[in-house]
Amino acid sequence: MRYHTPQSFEAASEIAANATGLTRFLAGGTDVLVQLRADIVCPDDLIDIKQIAGVQDITQQPDGGWRIGVAVSGAKMSEHPDLHNEWPGVVEAMDLIGSTQVQGRATLVGNLCNGSPAADSVPAMVAAGATVSVSGPNGSREVAVEDIPVSPGKTSLAACELLTAVNLPARGANAGDAYLRFIPRTEMDIAVVGAAVSLRLDGDKIVEARVSLGAVAPTVLLVDDAASAIIGTTLDEDALANLATAASAACNPITDKRGTVKFRTHVAGVLAQRAAKIAYERARAQK
Repeated sequence: MRYHTPQSFEAASEIAANATGLTRFLAGGTDVLVQLRADIVCPDDLIDIKQIAGVQDITQQPDGGWRIGVAVSGAKMSEHPDLHNEWPGVVEAMDLIGSTQVQGRATLVGNLCNGSPAADSVPAMVAAGATVSVSGPNGSREVAVEDIPVSPGKTSLAACELLTAVNLPARGANAGDAYLRFIPRTEMDIAVVGAAVSLRLDGDKIVEARVSLGAVAPTVLLVDDAASAIIGTTLDEDALANLATAASAACNPITDKRGTVKFRTHVAGVLAQRAAKIAYERARAQK
């Protein structure tokens, strides 16, 4: 195995483009290193990107948005009060991943690129309208988070492309987000269902919303019908019922030892309602 420590994303991409065998990028390492130790994956080229300037920075942009470096850990996100205040759902979703030790290494982009439909941070990022910066031989581009996963364990990235940052839009006034999951244990488990909601109010009326579900389809879902069910409402009982119906209707889950199709479909609607209530109250608190 060849171990590389490039000093720029361009150099990292060039190494990957010239590689002839299996390649892996290393940022946090909570997936790659586990796979190495378990002999699941043994890359010919391991490209450690932690030496690149800015990869561990959390920066608020001039427009009010946020740029989160590719190697920023979940622990660092949790300790950033301004980011947590503006995007609590995203930060709290990341905070659910693994143990305290894992939190010191795990990253948003690692959770995304692992390609798991049950990834906790991904529905929260999708609901937030987050994008990722992608670097490759043909330059850089910005891609919506929901367009990265294409199937379990697979992404839309080319072999020589890598993510360089997560971009969250400006939060603005009268807005809130939330992420909830159902797991069999109280912590340190994989989501059976996950639901994220981000919304904005005008007065008490919802004027913008995004709803995302995890672990109920081959990829994380952005459910436009669920968002439409609550836009224009004050999140009354009828709106919540319509939200649950739309969320459940979007599901295409599997039955396994952790949950049946019927169970996952029902819980998706319940969690969407609960996440919407939390996001709504957070938005009202901003007024």
